[in-house]
Amino acid sequence: MPADGRRVRTLARMLKNNPVMKKLVETGEERIGRIAQQLLSNEKFVVAIQAIVSRTLAAKGTLDKSIRTALAAMNLPSTADLEVLRGKVEELEKMLASIEAKVDELSSAKKGK
Repeated sequence: MPADGRRVRTLARMLKNNPVMKKLVETGEERIGRIAQQLLSNEKFVVAIQAIVSRTLAAKGTLDKSIRTALAAMNLPSTADLEVLRGKVEELEKMLASIEAKVDELSSAKKGK
């Protein structure tokens, strides 16, 4: 396998340094740029893309809601439920650290007497 990787890198270097390949790449980039510019200047195309994006986002929202409903029906927590639990665990950890610090203080004060 390593020999194949070296061959591919060598071939890529040769193609990159090849003036014909450079010209082909430049021509391809120019043509793609022109096509993209033509498409983006076409109002019907832009409206169609906006409609597709809008429908996609709406479908995602519907899917997310359906997943939440399914999880709730199976009595499984949602991502939001897990985030709430994570926050509560963090609060408990802070409270426990505070209690430990107070116990240590009392313990050292008692030893000091």
